[in-house]
Amino acid sequence: MKKTFKLQVEGKHPDRLLEAIKHEVRKYVKRERRKTLPKGVDFWAFDCKFGVTAEQAEVVRLGEITKKMDEVKAAGGESFYVEIIAAPGIRKPRDEFDELDNDDDLND
Repeated sequence: MKKTFKLQVEGKHPDRLLEAIKHEVRKYVKRERRKTLPKGVDFWAFDCKFGVTAEQAEVVRLGEITKKMDEVKAAGGESFYVEIIAAPGIRKPRDEFDELDNDDDLND
C-alpha cells in the first residue's frame, strides 16, 4: 500500500475520516497477514514509511503509524503519506549461550 490520504474532504467530518483511514490501514495489514507464506518463511514483516509527502516519508514501525496519523491531525495537517509493504520474515534461532545466560538469571 502506497497512498496519500487527505484529512480535509468536503462534507466529511475530519475525525470520522481519520477513523476510516485507520480502519483501511488495519484491514490491509490483516489481508496481507492472511496470505500464504512462502516456503522457508516464518511470518510476514512490514516495511513502513510515513510522512507528510512521499518525499519526506521516514521509516517507522507498523505500531507507530496510527500515532503518527494522530500527530498530523493534531498539528492541523491536510494530508499524509503511508507506505506499507509486506516482506517475508525469518526468525533467528536462539544461541545456546543466550539460553544458558537466561537460565542462570532464573536461579539467582
